Amino acid sequence: MLRWLKHLALLLTLCLALLACNRVSLAYRNLDIIIPWTLNDYLGMNSEQKGWLSERLKEHLSWHCSTQLPGYVDWLDRLQQMVETNQVTDAALQARILEAKQAIAQTAREITPSAVELLQGLNDQQVNEMKQAFAKDQRVHQEKYLNAPLALQIKHRIERMDKRLDDWLGPLNTAQAQRVVAWANALGEQNQQWIANRAHWQAQFSAAVEQRHNSDFAQRIETLLVDRETLWTPAYRQAYTNTEAQARSLIVDLMADSTADQRQHLLKKIDKMRGDFSALKCLKVAAQPNAPPGA
Repeated sequence: MLRWLKHLALLLTLCLALLACNRVSLAYRNLDIIIPWTLNDYLGMNSEQKGWLSERLKEHLSWHCSTQLPGYVDWLDRLQQMVETNQVTDAALQARILEAKQAIAQTAREITPSAVELLQGLNDQQVNEMKQAFAKDQRVHQEKYLNAPLALQIKHRIERMDKRLDDWLGPLNTAQAQRVVAWANALGEQNQQWIANRAHWQAQFSAAVEQRHNSDFAQRIETLLVDRETLWTPAYRQAYTNTEAQARSLIVDLMADSTADQRQHLLKKIDKMRGDFSALKCLKVAAQPNAPPGA
């Protein structure tokens, strides 16, 4: 359940808008297949619920493509301009991050009524299955990100970042590689706060769903999906502020030390993503005010 909700609110924005998917058109066209499968990881749905979800998903995807994707193209234009003019600054990155957060909130708010309706229709067995899935999720994340010594966590953090950067910039030079190491060490025990806050959110979500027939249920779910930052633990709020600041500083420094070839590599990746967006049929239709339905 959590993954489905986050896919609608986050995958459609972060994964697509923040350059997480190399093949935008392929990922977007297959979301109607991907999302029900990921939902099954957290909740066993009956045939009626699956049919209902399928129809709602089509509506949400249509809304998202026609109203949100054009803004992503503009977002990519601003990102490209930052790189081309060598203006990858902390202030510019803060502006792009704020725009992304606003897009996430808008999408989350759009899907909240559907989430409320689906959750209110769950039976007690399904709620228990969801809680068990949350518990399993916590065990998996504990094993993957916390059980290792801090030095090994940092090593893995460096490896994951190196892999991402190689995709978007190409091979790092010595100064850039050293900067990644410094960034990874600066985050310290961030994994601990992140996973603790994740469990905290899941507990609040479970508590809300257990009271899904109460009059304040819709508001509680909206807070959990749209205004989730207000529910963060104090420790994670502090850790997140540091994490975001460290990430901005890393990007600024990496770009300052970047070569012409690296910048060209990045611009090609951005341009490729813009092309993938433009190739989406729903986006083409949305750009034609007089296009007939189903064109």
